[in-house]
Amino acid sequence: MTINVAIIGSGPSGFYTADSLLKSDRDVQIDIIERLPTPFGLIRGGVAPDHQTTKKVAKAYEKTALKDAVAYFGNVEVGKDVTMDELRDIYDAIVLAVGAPTDRKLGIPGADKVGVFGSADFVGWYNGHPDFTDLNPDLNVGAVAVVGVGNVAIDVSRVLVKTPAEMAATDIADHAAQAVQASPVTDIYLFGRRGPIEAKFTNVELREMGKLENCMPIVHPDQLPDEVTGDWSDRDQRLKERNLATMREFLDVDPTGKGKNVHFEFFANPVEVLGSDRVEGLRVERTKVDGGRAVGTGEFFNIECGLVVAAIGYYSIPIEDVPFDSDNGIVVHQDGRVGDGVYAVGWIKRGPTGVIGTNKPDGDTAAKQIFDDVSSGEKAGRDALAAMLGERGVRVVNYADWQKIEAAEFAAASGDAPRRKFVTVPEMLAALE
Repeated sequence: MTINVAIIGSGPSGFYTADSLLKSDRDVQIDIIERLPTPFGLIRGGVAPDHQTTKKVAKAYEKTALKDAVAYFGNVEVGKDVTMDELRDIYDAIVLAVGAPTDRKLGIPGADKVGVFGSADFVGWYNGHPDFTDLNPDLNVGAVAVVGVGNVAIDVSRVLVKTPAEMAATDIADHAAQAVQASPVTDIYLFGRRGPIEAKFTNVELREMGKLENCMPIVHPDQLPDEVTGDWSDRDQRLKERNLATMREFLDVDPTGKGKNVHFEFFANPVEVLGSDRVEGLRVERTKVDGGRAVGTGEFFNIECGLVVAAIGYYSIPIEDVPFDSDNGIVVHQDGRVGDGVYAVGWIKRGPTGVIGTNKPDGDTAAKQIFDDVSSGEKAGRDALAAMLGERGVRVVNYADWQKIEAAEFAAASGDAPRRKFVTVPEMLAALE
């Protein structure tokens, strides 16, 4: 009998799981359930709009989505349109691939002021994610503080300082492009509690900062060590050596004609957002690294800024009737097994770590576990879900519908832009009428 599997979430971890299931010789039918009409998760809503090459991985996912054994149920929200208990009744296995859609909180005094944003919200805003279309950050400021020294922090900084010409071949949302282009921002400050060796940038992302048309990367020479020391793996040692070499190269970038600056502030721990109701600045404590940990030195300084973006990590949202580890922001599981035919993959399993391909082993593991646990399918699966949603009047967006939405985005693009994104669900559904 066919094994019916529901995958909740259509990002990389969900598609890698579907692909692993399909590669077996077992008779399996897979339904991918997605809250938004649009698939691909962070590929669409999280990857920077100027990284179009990275987004091309979606073409591989599309090959999976178009397989006869796979169906896409977009615009269907678990917990609202259908419950977990109902899915348990009609599927032999359920895979949670919902990612980590919200932010870890900054958690310092003043973090509730107007002008403080988490990076998930801010990145979603400039990527045209429907949840954040109305975020409306005030970019009429001279300086922005970005808390964090990872790739997301780099992405936010780069998008804010690139010229319109540099952003012409991107799919940045129109509302964000207009706001960024009109912004008087001249300075971005990137804050990391530890040093350049501990920073989480990948070298490709870091190197980009030295090649911007109108922006100068600024590092403090006295913060750059002579060599990389520490107990690192060979791979990490090489990465950190490349990053250190790149930051040294920043010292030789010609500032002539550069109207903007990105300041790399290491050994600096933000401790308070300053201002009345709105952000007016950031109070920062100098740190030192002791035993791998950042320790405050008692030396403080302030910077003026009108916007703060906290890029300190993403966080998952609890799922109804699924045990949740609130300390780590993941579901409670045993090597991915959540229990009662439920499995977890990706960030809801591991936390927000790694790159896109890091999710593939999770999919392989989940597929093996499902086939180990389920010898023969017994549940109704797809037909039962479709009937249930039809009775409730849910407008399901199937994969052919998504292709129509995408075609309309392609057709609406101008210049070198690859697409003009629909940024609200009603706009997406209207494109199908």
